[in-house]
Amino acid sequence: MRIPATTRGRVLAGLGMAAVVIFFLATVPFHRNWFDLHVYYGAVKHWIGGDPIYDYLRPGTHYGFTYPPFAALCMLPMALVGWHSALAISQLMNVAAAAVVIHVCLAATIRRESRHRWFAYAVAACMLALLEPVRDTVSFGQVNLLLLALVLADCRLLAAGRERFPSLGRLAGLGIGLAAAIKLTPAIFICYLLVTRRWRAAGVAIGTASGATLLAAWVAPTASRTFWTEAMWNTDRVGSLSYVSNQSWQGMLARLTEPFAEPSRAVWAVGVLLLMWLWARRARQAVAAGDELAGFALTGIAACLVSPVTWVHHLVWLIPALAVLTDKGLRAAPGGRRRRRLLTWALATYAILCSSMVWLWRWNDGGAPGFLGANAYVWIALLLLLLLPLGGPGTDGDGPYAESGPSATMGTCAHATASPSKSVPVSRLSEQPASPTRPGSKPAPSGSGG
Repeated sequence: MRIPATTRGRVLAGLGMAAVVIFFLATVPFHRNWFDLHVYYGAVKHWIGGDPIYDYLRPGTHYGFTYPPFAALCMLPMALVGWHSALAISQLMNVAAAAVVIHVCLAATIRRESRHRWFAYAVAACMLALLEPVRDTVSFGQVNLLLLALVLADCRLLAAGRERFPSLGRLAGLGIGLAAAIKLTPAIFICYLLVTRRWRAAGVAIGTASGATLLAAWVAPTASRTFWTEAMWNTDRVGSLSYVSNQSWQGMLARLTEPFAEPSRAVWAVGVLLLMWLWARRARQAVAAGDELAGFALTGIAACLVSPVTWVHHLVWLIPALAVLTDKGLRAAPGGRRRRRLLTWALATYAILCSSMVWLWRWNDGGAPGFLGANAYVWIALLLLLLLPLGGPGTDGDGPYAESGPSATMGTCAHATASPSKSVPVSRLSEQPASPTRPGSKPAPSGSGG
């Protein structure tokens, strides 16, 4: 994109982009009518009135509250305000979370590549808003962006702990622990800290998650007992595994076998073990290369694949991978094959994640092409897990091009702490050269647990 030469031109271009995005978001046919926020709001109202929170079902549906009790405690303030106030607060929190995500993922890339930073941030914000996972998170009233922001804050803390603010580094793990106490999926980032031998951060994350869970058990013992012994295991509350919105490994298996049979648990388990082995191997490589954001990105990808249910709005966990692809492509030699390849890959992935294409096969009746299309986001996640570039760009026949080092970009959130046998000393790193829905029916809900 050619950037306007004058400030006035950039302001007009920014306003024009924002107007187009707002118009699209206001008219897009896949708006979810705040379904999950209605569930949260109704559940806490139900609970504050003296009824068990996990007995609540949204009227006319079989969807209820599926998060741990600590999440319910965090959402209790909604019971003190009206519906429209709760909706407004939810959207403001999403905007703040999106700002954190953009900053952590792209701040250094923008500093390095753009002379007009505010304009680059405006473009990034507009592009983020068009992603289907982000649109669904906002229109469902979901919490995914908030959880992503909490987790990525720890990426920043890990880098800050080694760079300018060592005292802040001691807080690394706090965001992951809180996110894991609110929803189970982010707990995989605790595994990431353990696999990459960040013992202190892992301890902080485990302690935070455990403390929040124990606090909830002390405040709401009945709800805690119900969740951990009953509600967590009740898969009927989250919806059909074969529904096209479930873009996980298990969702793909369910679409492959249903309606003829249930997906094989053994096949699913073997696939999960292989995916986790690949993730652990590549995550250690990322940290050994000083590429923290890539490690976080790989972990988010793995979470989407191995979770039994990954609704489309959960795919916000792929956003860091898009940032890594873009950053690595822009670092590559101008005009080189690697630059073209990585930026083309990033653009194609972004376009597919904006397209809502999986809904073209929501009835799962398109044969082999339908199976490929209905699982488009699964294929994207698998490719990213296998091939996401790590560390410095190196060379690929187009001539050398430099990596700017571990602290030059939040696009790598570099962290050179001790990691498995291949960790890179800080002294050596510093020597590197700088450089939808069925017609007529309710929106396909995520069950508010998704």
